[in-house]
Order: sequence, then structure tokens, then C-alpha cells
Amino acid sequence: MFRSSASTFLSDRRQFVLGAGSLALLPWFGQCLKGAAKTNASFSKDPFTLGVASGDPLPDGFVLWTRLAPEPIEGGGMPAEIFEVTWELSEDESFNTIAKSGKTFATPQLGHSVHVEVHGLPADKWYFYRFQCGDAISPVGRARTTPAFNAAAEELRFAFASCQHWEYGYFTALGHMANEDLDLVLHLGDYIYEYAPNAKRVRQHNSPEIQTLDDYRNRYALYRTDPNLQAAHAKCPWLVVWDDHEFDNNCAGDISEEKGVDPADFLLRRANAYQAYYEMMPLRRRCMPTGPDMQLYRRIPYGQLANFQMLDTRQYRTDQPNGDGLKPYNEAEADRFATLLGDKQENWLKRDLIASHSNWNILGQQVMMAHVDRMEGEGEKYSMDQWPGYSHSRNRLLEFIRDRKVPNPVVLTGDIHKNWVNDLKVDFQNEKEAPMGTEFVATSITSGGNGGQMSDAEKVIQSENPFVKFFNGERGYVSCTVTPKEWRSDYQVVEFVDKPDAPLVTRASFIVESGQPGAHRT
Repeated sequence: MFRSSASTFLSDRRQFVLGAGSLALLPWFGQCLKGAAKTNASFSKDPFTLGVASGDPLPDGFVLWTRLAPEPIEGGGMPAEIFEVTWELSEDESFNTIAKSGKTFATPQLGHSVHVEVHGLPADKWYFYRFQCGDAISPVGRARTTPAFNAAAEELRFAFASCQHWEYGYFTALGHMANEDLDLVLHLGDYIYEYAPNAKRVRQHNSPEIQTLDDYRNRYALYRTDPNLQAAHAKCPWLVVWDDHEFDNNCAGDISEEKGVDPADFLLRRANAYQAYYEMMPLRRRCMPTGPDMQLYRRIPYGQLANFQMLDTRQYRTDQPNGDGLKPYNEAEADRFATLLGDKQENWLKRDLIASHSNWNILGQQVMMAHVDRMEGEGEKYSMDQWPGYSHSRNRLLEFIRDRKVPNPVVLTGDIHKNWVNDLKVDFQNEKEAPMGTEFVATSITSGGNGGQMSDAEKVIQSENPFVKFFNGERGYVSCTVTPKEWRSDYQVVEFVDKPDAPLVTRASFIVESGQPGAHRT
């Protein structure tokens, strides 16, 4: 039996997408071609226009990142050749004493990005790092190793943020973040936005809605030219996960929000998006995508003080129920087969939570978990794109955490362009049920434009949802200070983003005491 030409074409495209797993061989392939790599390159323009970054720290090392791009938003501007890149670590910013160094290769197949996995360092120690390629030297960044796995760390200071839409304004909040004394930064998604430019906004995107690998590379490069974003990356290691706009708005697994999209085309676009994401982030080699698939969920411990489980609520989810949007609760929300995490990731998370010996167990993820009613007065409406649209899956996870007595669960969330503090419970309708955890939600860096305090809206939200302890619509991020006895979240905001240099304001602070779930305003 012969297939039709249309089905053959569809199958061929699927095979092309799925066959992209050979991408994982490229770093080693480059190392096999040492003789072919350019070692004494001379640049007429700075190739380190996108700065430097570090990420995914462990007790003995971390990932160092940069990308060679003398023409950053025009494809990078590098020839289709392999370039040798030297990296150096030093305990002092002047690099008088080199603690460790090495050579790697920037290949055209990975957009001349560089991912160095450093090992063999002492635990709980800061370093400065830089790169050199030919006659060009990169800016200097800072990275640190985490405390030893069994170490009783006394304090951790980190910040988390999400949703930085270039067109809505300036990344001033990230500049303030770079001035804080932080051990880590968590970015919880919407690092870029895929949309076409809007001439009425503060800054404009550099192309129509992005689809191809070059499109995604240029959009990331545009965002990375922002000096505040570069400064925040250079200050300390980042833990990153995506949400939807790194690929396509409100995507659900391999399902587009738009009708009539060819699944093969959608997967090919996802492969482009995932490769560009990997190229531009300080991620380990094990996260390298295979075609349209990329495992981003992972665990990063910080001694015995904290355990970060970075989750992916986009790639493995089933379709949003009820056609997405804000809808009343019904049986579709409670579908026992609906999932945000997928079975494999959910089982991994549960195994890790059981095995954790950490004082604080932190889920870094994208969409709001609390069952928030968005409708004032009679009737109810819930977000179908967030955990309330998958309430059976959420309740199964919260019951597991409660029944297994997982110590001090804290959920960190982005996506929604508002600040929230929520008590977590299995039955959100039962006001008498004690909280079993806390959710801190960070607003956007810029998305949505200038925000506001929204005190009247806060009263309405809290009257409909007594478990909501704080609601605010300004822009910014959340700084967290964690000790064995206490968690403190400071909601750091800027009052405008449509022009530069907004001052930083600490709008609210909340405390969670170890062993006593529920947040209290200070």
C-alpha cells in the first residue's frame, strides 16, 4: 500500500523534527575538530555584546555561558566556522590568580553559544569569571558554588522574577536586582515574547511574530542587549525555566491556542524555540533539546537548607479545559486525567520530595496554584490556564505533600503580572482548613506596562478568597531571605517602566516560620 503524497510529506517533516537529536553531539563534535577551530581570531566588533551568565550551581561547580555575536540581532554576525574560546576563574576580580581555566568551542550549529560545565571546585565559594576569543575579552561575571549537600547552611538570599516584555518598558527592576547581595536568581518564564512589534509601545520588537530558529535567536539577542538584564545575569547564578511565550502564547504541550495549526509545523516551531532557549541560557548539557523535546525540570539543592525543584508546566500538559479563559468550575476542571506536569515529571517530583532532607522545599514553576475566584459577588470564575483548570492534578500533589509531611513547602510562581501571597490548602473552599504551604507570586518585570497598587481590587480578591494574603499590580520582583528558622519575602516594586530609572520600593514583606505553614505580613 502506498501512502498519499500529503501523508508522506507530513511524516517526513515529523522525522526531520524528531531526528534533530543529533544536536546533542555537537559539543563533542566540535572538540574532535580542534585543528579546524580558529584560535587567533581578530574582531572588528566586540563579539561579547550579549554579556555573560552562570547557572545551575552545585557544590563543586556551575555552568558558565556566553555567545559570540558581534551583530547580535542580525543573526549574530559570525562566520560558519568553529571558534576556540578560553574561560578563566579567579578568586579576585582583577584575575591576578587564576583558580581554574580551560578551552571550549563555539560552533555555528549552536549559534556560537558557549556552555562550560565547571567541576572540581570547593563548596560554598564565590568566583569571578570571563571569556576570551582571539583578541576579544568578555565582561566579568560572578558565580558561586553551593554549600555541600550535607552542610547546614545558615542563610540563602535569592530573588525570583518573570515576564519581561521588551515593548512595554525598561528592565529597571532587574538593574535594582543586580544591586542586591544575592546568591541566586530564579527566572520563572516569559523571558522573551514572541509577538510582532507594536509601534505604540515604549520599545519595539525586531521582527514579525517569530517562527524560525533565526527569528528566535534574534529575539533573544534583542532582549539580552538590555544592560540591566546583562547586569543581573553577571551578578550571580540563575535557575531558569520557561513558560509559554518562549515558544507560543498559551501553548499546551503540542497543542496551539489557534485553530487549524498543522501539528508538524507546530512541533517544528517548538524545536526552533527550544534550541534557541538552550543556546541562550546557562543550562547543563543534559538539558540540550532533542528536536521538539527538552527536559527542563530538575533539582538544585542548597545544602540542607533548601531544595529547589524547577518544574515545567507547559511541555507536558493536556489541553486547557473549557476552551481556556476564565470559566466557572465544572467537571472538566476536575478531570482526573488532566495534567500540568505529565506523569513522568509528577512521579519524579514526588520521589524527590520524599527523598529530600532539606528544611525548605521550593517548587519553582510558572502558573498560579491557588484556587482563586476572579469573579466578584455571585458566581465563580477560575483561570483554565493555571492550576485551577487542573484541580484534580493539583489536589493530588497537595495531598501528597501534606500526607507525606514534606517540610516547609513553598511554591514560587510567575506568569500573571501581579503580586500575590496565598496560603495553600487541599480544600480552598474550607475556610477552617489550616494551610499546608505558601505560594509567593511575583509580578512582571515590565509586561502589562505601568502597574498600580490596586488596593480596592485587593479587598475584592480577598473577600472572595480568604486564603489570599496580598494582591498588588505594580512591576518588580521578589527578594527572599531564608534561614533554618524563617523565610522572608520582600515585594520589590518600581512605580513605572515606561521610562528609565524608576526608584525601588519595598511594597510589602511576609514571613513564614519554619514548621508553621502560612505567611504573615510584617
